[in-house]
Amino acid sequence: MATASPAFALINPDAVGPVIVSVPHAGRDYAPEHLARLRPPPERLRALEDRLVDQLALGLEVPALIARTPRAWIDLNRHEAEIDPGLVEHMVASRLMLTPKVRSGLGLIPRRLAGVGELWRSRLSRADVENRIAAVHRPYHAELERLLDASLNQHGVAVLLDLHSMPPLERVHQEPVRVVIGDRYGQSAAPWATASLAATCARFGLTVAENTPYAGGHIADRHGAPRNGVHAVQLEIDRSLYLDHSLEQIAPAKLVRAQAFVRATVADLTRAAFDSALPLAAE
Repeated sequence: MATASPAFALINPDAVGPVIVSVPHAGRDYAPEHLARLRPPPERLRALEDRLVDQLALGLEVPALIARTPRAWIDLNRHEAEIDPGLVEHMVASRLMLTPKVRSGLGLIPRRLAGVGELWRSRLSRADVENRIAAVHRPYHAELERLLDASLNQHGVAVLLDLHSMPPLERVHQEPVRVVIGDRYGQSAAPWATASLAATCARFGLTVAENTPYAGGHIADRHGAPRNGVHAVQLEIDRSLYLDHSLEQIAPAKLVRAQAFVRATVADLTRAAFDSALPLAAE
């Protein structure tokens, strides 16, 4: 494993192909600085994690960027302006993106969590927020841009698979949705990318939904540019497919199958991406 930054790790940096994997919500490395500032202990913040979803990226033969810094410290899937003005001193609300996520306490820097309450011992300074952005958020996105640009230049197409996990989505008198594909309602990826993911899910017998309840966040919105040959899709996988009954720890037998599904997803996306680039290459 090659370390791109203390805040995240890049595995398979020399792998060649059109698909790049991002895992922004798996971070669970709480530094002493984090623990000194946070009100609750780390074990009470697991609801913020895509619990152990980075384990699904092991064994992939494509570049994968995996967050180490916890989402509680800074959320890589939020815009830099999605800041709660009540959390940060001297912030001008008119310059911020007060989205529903921010208002619910889950902005760029989460403020509170249901069942836990306020996360920070005191309000944050603007300098603190700017330091977190400069040290973690911008380098992560810059590395994604570098990887996608390299893929686009080499192959004429690039696909970002933004890997997440979700709590089970139970439905009355229907099979639970096991996978949610988010392409920003067609804005961040071409239809062939979503179709490839849906076909892989069908082959594995997994029920799938598109854009509901997860349409893709800042990562897909920022990096997806289908008209320019860059496609970004958020993939949410039911945690019960690889965790135990408590949804806290890995279930080894389940993990093997879930890893096989992710590998197949990447392989299918790779073929679909190359197929999409063939007509352009022939022109």
